[in-house]
Amino acid sequence: MLYLCRVRSTDKVGPEVYTEMLLKNTTPYITTNVSANQSKRKIAEASKTPIEFLAKYDDLKSKNVRDLDMLVFLLSKLVDEDQVKDVLERTFKDKADAQGATTAPHEIPAQLTAPQGSKFTPQNVIEIQTQLRRLKEGPAVSQVTSSEMLRKALREKQVQRNVNVPHQPDWLFQRSCLTMDFIVGVDGPTDSNIVPLGSLPTMMQEHAILDDILCCMQGIEGKYILARALTERYAPKEFMIDQSLDSSLLEMVKRILPLASNYSTVVRFIEEKSAFEYGLVNHALSSAMRTLVKDYMMLVTQLEQQLRVGNLSLQKLWFYIQPSMKTLDIMASVANSINRGECIGGAVLSMLHEKTSSFIGDVKGQELCLYLTQSACVPYFEILEKWIYKGIITDPYSEEKKYFEHIERAYGYSSKLLLNLLMDEKELMARIRSIKHYFLLDKGDFIVQFMDMTEDEMKQDLENIHPTRLESLLELALRTSTANVDPFKDDLKVDLLQFDLITQMFTILSIETNMEGDYKKFISDPTDMHLSGLESFSFDYVVKWPVSLVLNRKALTRYQMLFRHLFYTKHVERQLCSVWVGNKTAKMYSIQSARWYSAAFALRQRMLNFVQNFEYYMMFEVVEPSWHIFQTNMQNVSNVDDVLAYHSDFLSDCLKDCMLTNPQLLKIVHKLMMVCVTFSNFI
Repeated sequence: MLYLCRVRSTDKVGPEVYTEMLLKNTTPYITTNVSANQSKRKIAEASKTPIEFLAKYDDLKSKNVRDLDMLVFLLSKLVDEDQVKDVLERTFKDKADAQGATTAPHEIPAQLTAPQGSKFTPQNVIEIQTQLRRLKEGPAVSQVTSSEMLRKALREKQVQRNVNVPHQPDWLFQRSCLTMDFIVGVDGPTDSNIVPLGSLPTMMQEHAILDDILCCMQGIEGKYILARALTERYAPKEFMIDQSLDSSLLEMVKRILPLASNYSTVVRFIEEKSAFEYGLVNHALSSAMRTLVKDYMMLVTQLEQQLRVGNLSLQKLWFYIQPSMKTLDIMASVANSINRGECIGGAVLSMLHEKTSSFIGDVKGQELCLYLTQSACVPYFEILEKWIYKGIITDPYSEEKKYFEHIERAYGYSSKLLLNLLMDEKELMARIRSIKHYFLLDKGDFIVQFMDMTEDEMKQDLENIHPTRLESLLELALRTSTANVDPFKDDLKVDLLQFDLITQMFTILSIETNMEGDYKKFISDPTDMHLSGLESFSFDYVVKWPVSLVLNRKALTRYQMLFRHLFYTKHVERQLCSVWVGNKTAKMYSIQSARWYSAAFALRQRMLNFVQNFEYYMMFEVVEPSWHIFQTNMQNVSNVDDVLAYHSDFLSDCLKDCMLTNPQLLKIVHKLMMVCVTFSNFI
């Protein structure tokens, strides 16, 4: 910068001293090729006619116009100064009106241009800089790049959509180079040996422009093909080409560059829609597009190899990229449609279906759209499957949201109708109470009478038992006991299982707890088991729809396990009671003879007390309190899901408190019962 000073006649030093001072305080205006290229691109992006500007710049540069780069650098600084531009524009209009001249939007203000045939001097530049510095007030407006627009959109999307998305790290928004798209507006090292293409032979022009095209096909700016900053979020990428390029080559380049533009659109879509808040369907679609982009990048790699060995021309490149141009054009069209409609979830699939239908007659295009549709459908149908088969709506990113309220309303209405059908017309509680009578031994006279009738049958091996005879005895016991008043007694059936209770329980526990190795030693091979009727006997119950929604096979299996446990305990009690009856014959013996049996009598009584107290605990301390809680809960149900939950809780509590779900306790109880049975048989 040149500092001005005034020479006074009273000064003792001469003008040569001041001249030397001025020369020492002069800061030369240094303009490098790097800053000139950045300035040129900055002005072109801000201009409404960038091609004409670049062509004019190249023309002046080829004529070796002095101070051209200094002027371009100055104008690039002016681009960011809105207030300065407003002042200059008003001044220019005032002077034009005063002179009766017209103004054009693309023309540079007259006071910043030199007359034709004249040259800018350093003094002119200094004067303009001084004027701009005086007019400068407030901060400059920074250029917004495509990556910044994406990061801003992601932040706004998280705020606008009320979805529970995981927290994303700050570096995701702060690192501008984490993108496969063009990075525009970021200063970086530039080749200082760039010369206008027009000054090169045609063959060298083609080679240079081919290298630039391959860079642009990967989202990287070239030396002679520059990417313009996006004017809006989803705008297609536009490019600026060195206008000094041979006209035939220029036309070919213009035909190829839409491929790079579509690539930019696709990778922007992939990077944006991969964010959590855009939903699982968009994630799946982005993944499918990313797979296709990888194949496209393989093509670019092969083309680069051909260029390095000298086997690639613009015509060959045009031939090789034809399939990829169509693929990326379709993908960009899909991305633009989704972006414009802000589609999420099912709306994306509807749009993909429309795209697929529009390609009828175009086999390749239809196959591509079908591939994208199939990939995007996977998470949607997983959500749908869970809803249909399990009644669970798993929608973490609010993709089925506008339908959610309708689904809930329809579910509430249908569930209420189904609940009324089950409770009133199908008498669900009466059926559950009927099952409790038989499976949980609620009808005492019925079970005693049935065990008396089937005592001989139960002692036989499973192979020798006739199920029809047991069915007949069951029906006789039902007809001759208080169970005769039960309207659902005919649904009770006999079931002879091929495994005992211990094997059944350990098999189930090994599956539910993923500890098959620990329980395998307790599980017997059914082919090696010689079961008696008592060990294999159980009840079954005939249930028809819609009652089977609640009394399903899983619930009936739980009832069966509880019944077999209680039934075997009742059998042990009967065996000990039979011993007690037999011990009465000792009364006819003398006291001295009977005392030999006193130890056995005491042991029998201890066993009987244990079994009766254990049976009392299960019947009155476990089953009845749990049943009371279940009945209370059933009075307040509002849908079928509540019925299923309360019924499952009732059975789970009974199984747990009866020690059927604890392998160690179950093993101990089973061993004690076996000791009691062995003692009874011995006595």
